[in-house]
Amino acid sequence: MLLRLPTSVPEAQECLAEGAVPIGGATLVWATWQRDGFPELAISLSELPEANVIGKETVGSAVVLHRIDTRVPDVLRLAAATVGTGAVRRTATVGGNIVGSTLRCLLPPALVLDARATVLESDGVREADLAEVVAKRPLLLTLRWRTPIASAYRKLPGEAGGEPPLVVASALHSGDGTPERLRVAVRDGYDVLSGTALGGADAEETLDTLRATGLGDLPAAAWDVVRAQVPRLLEHRGAD
Repeated sequence: MLLRLPTSVPEAQECLAEGAVPIGGATLVWATWQRDGFPELAISLSELPEANVIGKETVGSAVVLHRIDTRVPDVLRLAAATVGTGAVRRTATVGGNIVGSTLRCLLPPALVLDARATVLESDGVREADLAEVVAKRPLLLTLRWRTPIASAYRKLPGEAGGEPPLVVASALHSGDGTPERLRVAVRDGYDVLSGTALGGADAEETLDTLRATGLGDLPAAAWDVVRAQVPRLLEHRGAD
């Protein structure tokens, strides 16, 4: 296998045009390749500056999880800190987790941040929503979002060998002249469900609105966390 490490977007486009397979942090694909055979050509974005940015409102796909710190919102920072072991977090990347993983631990935080993706294709760079990223698995370059007023994250304990543990992420966003919006996303098994409510109501009304979204059929354990997070986030209304 030939591994290409492009240092510019045009060079990365060339690699994709030649059929290079994204490798991410290789924490997920390596065992599969050892079993099924290695591709002739692979691409890593670890040397591409655009894929290594990290800041208040953006993170690159090649950023390894242990680099995610207080520069990003709490919901994303806390999620990254719970992925695997320390050794895994020093290798696993944002792009590999969201695009290459069936667990997608960072997807609920990205959804509640209302993040938009920049993806790289052989004919150029374009913006995509997260639904397309998950469904079509393009080569992710960056995620961008607007800073929320407040955010929260919790991963519940899971059973060894069982389904992935429940993950609950939430964020309160300013409305730019309209009522604040509260977004919640939950990973239940391998499914990620999300819902949005206006943040102008009290906590009980907001929870009722969320129950009428795709979150309505969540298990009781997930709703226990949502009920705890929503009032705490609503306390920050008007603080933006």
